[in-house]
Amino acid sequence: MDPESILTSINQVRNPVVIRRSEDDGAPQLIGNSTGDQQEAPPPDDTSLPPIYPEWLGNQSFTAMHGMRFPYVAGEMARGVSTTTMVIAMAKSGMLGFFGAAGLPASKVLEAIQSIKSNLYQSSSPWGINLIHSPLDLSLESTLVNLFLEHDVSRVSASAFMGLSPSVVHYACKGLYTNQQGEIQRRNHIFAKISRLEVAKHFMSPPPKAILDQLISEKLITREEAVLAENIPVSENITVEADSGGHTDNRPLTSLFPAIQLLRDELVLNFKYSRTIHLGAAGGIGTPNAVASAFALGASYVLTGSINQASLESGLSSSGKTMLHQAGIADTAMAPSADMFEIGAKVQVLQRGTLYARRACQLDRIYRQFDGLDDIPRQLKAKIEKEIFNNHLDEVWNTTSQFFSETNPSEVAKAKQDAKHKMALIFRWYLGKSSRWPVEGYQQRSLDYQIWCGPAMGAFNDWVANSFLSPLENRSVVQIALNLLEGAAVNTRAQQMRSCGLSIPASAFNFTPRPLQV
Repeated sequence: MDPESILTSINQVRNPVVIRRSEDDGAPQLIGNSTGDQQEAPPPDDTSLPPIYPEWLGNQSFTAMHGMRFPYVAGEMARGVSTTTMVIAMAKSGMLGFFGAAGLPASKVLEAIQSIKSNLYQSSSPWGINLIHSPLDLSLESTLVNLFLEHDVSRVSASAFMGLSPSVVHYACKGLYTNQQGEIQRRNHIFAKISRLEVAKHFMSPPPKAILDQLISEKLITREEAVLAENIPVSENITVEADSGGHTDNRPLTSLFPAIQLLRDELVLNFKYSRTIHLGAAGGIGTPNAVASAFALGASYVLTGSINQASLESGLSSSGKTMLHQAGIADTAMAPSADMFEIGAKVQVLQRGTLYARRACQLDRIYRQFDGLDDIPRQLKAKIEKEIFNNHLDEVWNTTSQFFSETNPSEVAKAKQDAKHKMALIFRWYLGKSSRWPVEGYQQRSLDYQIWCGPAMGAFNDWVANSFLSPLENRSVVQIALNLLEGAAVNTRAQQMRSCGLSIPASAFNFTPRPLQV
């Protein structure tokens, strides 16, 4: 067959393909597919490749467990950037989306839960909400977990965890029961975003007895629930997070995923689990080739994040989306995290068009070097007041102390005793505000926009250039997902045919985005 005919067969992924070996030299030859090219049944020694559907790329037990059609998850982006509109659109299309609850008060999270439920007419539709680790204030976790349990939120994406907290174990264990066959069933499912083996081991193991005993003593779970919890992992859905936007360890997926995969297999065998633990792939997922690669590694599902921020349903302002639209794969940087500033945690952010990373890193250096505001040289202090805060630090402290007096008075009390802690709270004012400004579209502070972003954004922009998905007004979260999955199916078919010995044109691995229907 000529290259054009081969490309046509590759793109018709929903039709089977027949490959025949030449009787003379054994060379493979593409015969045709079910569209009418075959006039008679193929000989038994022919190679027949079955159809490929995007729905089949992942693990069928995963999609069945969560009532999904496609093995695709739109991950949470904090401060409501992953909106209720995004979550609802994903659920109605047979996919899963997580609302970005991090950084929002409980009242806003409750509003999101109510909005999602009121717009999804089937209670079984898949959706979830984010639970971010708050090591400096664990009460934030417990407040959200209680909210989730009270309002029957059955899926939670646990992110930035460095170990197990009582709250995340509470959520996982509450409502455990056995069915008529004696199998342990869950009421609540945790999707744990993991980039370290030691953390993965905690989530893929049964919960520690000490935490279970604590939860029993506090009457948060029953003894029966604790007994059942000892036989299952905390999480049966582990999202292996590679080089992603926001909190990340910048690990390459091709190294990280197999390592956690081996650990998963070992733990499933050691603990004699009756079900497997599903592994998803996240970080750097912005093209069909990346999606196909993730499934080839053995992923049950893929999760996207950065690329959804530039979608129609994103909660980011138009100015923030425009900046993402112009990003390349190298236009990111690591900068201090607002929620874990004191312990030195970093997040990956957009660098092009914003000075946030540079300015936040300068504040981090000052915090590490000095013990309080009074120790900062006068000239340096004046410089950051003018260039970063656009205000006197005393005024910033007045605003900050008023905020914490209403939300967490102990922080103010600690700051009065500890000058370095006071400095941290003031610096966190800038780090926190900078993530709100791109959501609000505050143009006066556009140079300080903190937009969480990984290299997938640049790869996605390169892929969709000159296609219908290039304009921002066409980037619906569902069209992004469908094109990535369709392209991954085409990419997989091309690789199958190449593995059979056929000479495949390089263009077969470059799927062009097109309007698709669910």
